[in-house]
Amino acid sequence: MEKTDCILIVDDDPEIRRLLVDYLARNAFEAVAARDGREMWQALDRHVIDLIVLDLMLPDTDGLTLCRDLRAKSNTQNIPVLMLTARGEETDRIVGIEMGADDYLVKPFNPRELLARIKSILRRTRALPPNLRPEAARCLCFAGWCLDTAARLLTAPDGVAVPLSGGEYRLLRILLDHPNRVLNRDQLSEMIQGREAEAYDRAIDVQVSRLRQRLRDDSREPALIKTVRGEGYVLAASIEVRNSCA
Repeated sequence: MEKTDCILIVDDDPEIRRLLVDYLARNAFEAVAARDGREMWQALDRHVIDLIVLDLMLPDTDGLTLCRDLRAKSNTQNIPVLMLTARGEETDRIVGIEMGADDYLVKPFNPRELLARIKSILRRTRALPPNLRPEAARCLCFAGWCLDTAARLLTAPDGVAVPLSGGEYRLLRILLDHPNRVLNRDQLSEMIQGREAEAYDRAIDVQVSRLRQRLRDDSREPALIKTVRGEGYVLAASIEVRNSCA
């Protein structure tokens, strides 16, 4: 029997919690709710959570801090996070992405759009690039780095394990699946977030910058993820596919 995906709603508004729990339950999801960070951690201990809908403004710890803390813990770092914000400024969206959020949605929102975003995030999180067979996609090696796609673990040339957020992992997988090919912001946004980049949206640039930091790539003169002015980004490396990262 196929497991029902469990969504954790973290919001201090009781009406929003009830609305979303009921709506998701009617659409074949299991849903649990928490009103603040303390209850969020308790829910994570009690349930196997597949995705977190996390409000930016909470009474105890803000959503950005919670998102950062989720990414810092080994047992929660790969759980996708959809950030809710009552403010639509670009800065809030960028900071959310910097803290490791996979997507964002501005309040007030239509529950149908939230449902579509949740389904899209889960689908992208679990999808393998179509040209890589599951048994052949275990380990992708490039420039001394190795990405274990089963464990979602990136290992540096010196053997140090480097944690990746969900967005960083998907961006790296996309670049590894299209080596030495320029991808523009719209293409990257569509593959990562399931939609074209909005005008003046710098979320993709922020994710590229974060991934460069993970790869120890000099942002001023990057050797791996290069900027092609006026076009986009390109991963300048040869990829070796292995059955094992051992």
